[in-house]
Amino acid sequence: MKTLWIVIIISLSFLFMDEEEFYTLEDFGKVEKIDVHTHIWTDRKTFVDQAKKDNFRMLNIVVDLSKGQEYVEKQFDYCAVQKKAHPDEFEIAASFSIADWDDPDFTKNTIVYLDKCFADGAIAVKVWKNIGMVFRDKNNELVMVDNPKLDPIFDHLAKRKIPLLGHLGEPQNCWLPLDEMTVNNDREYFKEHPEYHMYKHPELPSYQEQIAARDRMLEKHPDLVFMGAHMGSLEWSVDELAKRLDKFPNMSVDLAARLGQVFYQTIQDRRKVRDFFIKYQDRILYATDKADDGDENPVALQKDIHDRWLQDWRFFVTDDTMRSERVNGEFAGLKLPKEAVDKIFSQNAKKWLGMFAD
Repeated sequence: MKTLWIVIIISLSFLFMDEEEFYTLEDFGKVEKIDVHTHIWTDRKTFVDQAKKDNFRMLNIVVDLSKGQEYVEKQFDYCAVQKKAHPDEFEIAASFSIADWDDPDFTKNTIVYLDKCFADGAIAVKVWKNIGMVFRDKNNELVMVDNPKLDPIFDHLAKRKIPLLGHLGEPQNCWLPLDEMTVNNDREYFKEHPEYHMYKHPELPSYQEQIAARDRMLEKHPDLVFMGAHMGSLEWSVDELAKRLDKFPNMSVDLAARLGQVFYQTIQDRRKVRDFFIKYQDRILYATDKADDGDENPVALQKDIHDRWLQDWRFFVTDDTMRSERVNGEFAGLKLPKEAVDKIFSQNAKKWLGMFAD
């Protein structure tokens, strides 16, 4: 009888331990969460209404889409409208246009503009893949992110302790033919955007050259707080990403639009992926790259947002066998401890980006 009670007590202790250390799918709406990579360039509240239902807050990011400074400022105005209407749900990341790169006052004017953005509520700055992949100076030279002309801007951000968000380069799949890409979402994106499909543009820098330019920039600015958007374009290998996180202590990464590559690696070696997320739980920020420009059907948009958030939550908090349109094949969720989930889904956004600081 005594042995039976010991077995019961041990079994109950493991049951309570499981409840204490792990979230469930049902906890989704109860837990505070932050999506650090969204683009809400409209004044409607479709996106934020869904976010409130799902207990999400967001970083609304401006992007230099090579359409000039006026377009950058238009995006910022939309971000400011959303922030004013929903101050508890939004923070803003500004950007700057490099269209006036050849103007002798480019650097000075950019710093003046960014300081205005900070005064108007921006907490971070983003640079985009047009640096390194699109924009050329008056001598037809491609501008890379380690160009010395950008150094004073990055030094200014470091001095003011403003984080830099960098979408630099693209997934490694970008340099492969469509039928050799590892995930379906990359295959669909580069089929729709052949201008960014580097396999078709061998005259442009290689994947390795893009990553090397980013790394050289970080070496020059060790005090700069840097968040590598889209897993720092090292989405294809948690081993390679770990090397950069070890090398650059002021670097973190977001997961925006790259969980497909995480799913793919999980199919190959779940233990390695899970160990990576646990070891580097302080350096990873949850993100989706979801957007609203005011054109999509609001019901369909809200369903898409909710479904993505819920599927990603399931991947991190359960060990359910799952499928995703982003990859071919089944994989099991990582079932991370609560401590890691809380960091990835909210605490790291506050720590690295200063979001929603009191």
